Amino acid sequence: MRRDGLGAKNHRDFRLSITQALGDQLAKALDELSPAPLTVQNLDELDQRPGVYQLYRNGEFVYVGKADKSLPTRIHKHLRKVSGRTNISLSEMTFTCLYVAEDFSALAPEKLLIKHYSKQGQIPWNNNGFGNNDPGKRRDETVVKANHFDNLHRIDIDRVLSSLPQGSMTLHKLLPAAAKEIPYTFRYLKKGCGDTYKTVIDVPADLTINHFFEIIAAALPENWQIALLPGRAIMYPDSRRTYPSVWRYYRGKQVLDVDPEIEEAGEILDEEEHDED
Repeated sequence: MRRDGLGAKNHRDFRLSITQALGDQLAKALDELSPAPLTVQNLDELDQRPGVYQLYRNGEFVYVGKADKSLPTRIHKHLRKVSGRTNISLSEMTFTCLYVAEDFSALAPEKLLIKHYSKQGQIPWNNNGFGNNDPGKRRDETVVKANHFDNLHRIDIDRVLSSLPQGSMTLHKLLPAAAKEIPYTFRYLKKGCGDTYKTVIDVPADLTINHFFEIIAAALPENWQIALLPGRAIMYPDSRRTYPSVWRYYRGKQVLDVDPEIEEAGEILDEEEHDED
């Protein structure tokens, strides 16, 4: 402490933020890349390695994420998600990515990037539920916020199931085949169904998802229904219960459109992302 009353000018504290430096370097490396169209062909050219990536919509940077195991596998999940939504097109989407060493993931590189870009008011999709997986049956009664990605871009039911086999098929075989092709979660009861899934369905050509749901609902017992939430479809023998965020029900031969409840826009917590096996 100086005794002459003057402030010390020959010394000060120094704090080095390693994580901030890493985040800044990652952001700089990504910014130096040229975004490529989000297509299957471009993803097939990537190595099956871990890394971080950025998504752009119409040139605007909207999302940053990580892949613990495989960049193409992880980014393909987003391609599939966008392809099955309304008010958005894959032609609007581009991406960039960086490979990182496997042990680097312990530093949570995507969180470093989120912190870096959040200061600039970017990455809106990291705060609107875009990266969240199916929350499970316990969340089916949750009211979705107005600014949630699922409310802004509902599931597309006019899409044609072009790879679905035509002809006669039991529900036991048809349901998993359709769920595999539908580009969003189609969750249904898989155990304790008795003879319900032995029902044979005639699958026509050029079947849309909407028509698929109509055919299935008409073949199900009376206590079953298919319900469309903003981001997924569910099918259960739940005695025609109602869900606050559902916008359409298929009950027998009846299709019922309803006005869903929508929660006021607000903070949306993103869940941890995980690579698919």
